[in-house]
Amino acid sequence: MSIQNKRLNVGEVMLDTSRFPIVTKTTILKEALEKMDTFRLGVACITDNNGQLLGIITDGDIRRKLLYIQKPLTAFFIDDVINQAINNPITISSDMSLIGAVGLMEERRVWDLPVVDNDKLIGLLHLHPAVKALLEG
Repeated sequence: MSIQNKRLNVGEVMLDTSRFPIVTKTTILKEALEKMDTFRLGVACITDNNGQLLGIITDGDIRRKLLYIQKPLTAFFIDDVINQAINNPITISSDMSLIGAVGLMEERRVWDLPVVDNDKLIGLLHLHPAVKALLEG
């Protein structure tokens, strides 16, 4: 199997901001989970009112926090999402090569990378469409 589209960049494949969950830092975790479920993605990006990325939260982060944090589940669900998030997530730019971004995903063992240009969240690179785009000829 060879990679057909080696020259694609992230901006050509990323999900635009209408296609993945974005919440604010004061959104409670339960609401963030509901939004993640609506979009059927295991990630939500957290931004300020200007669209600057403040953090991300994933299904895996939540699972690990549940195992680590010793407090009632109901208390966990009413926390502000930013308190449970990764506050310095790995990000990429829209002009990064897609093959380089997928390599970074493999190296860091992540399925999603926020796409940030000029300090603003403009998209999300999700592994499945990225691999599909690389394999299509």
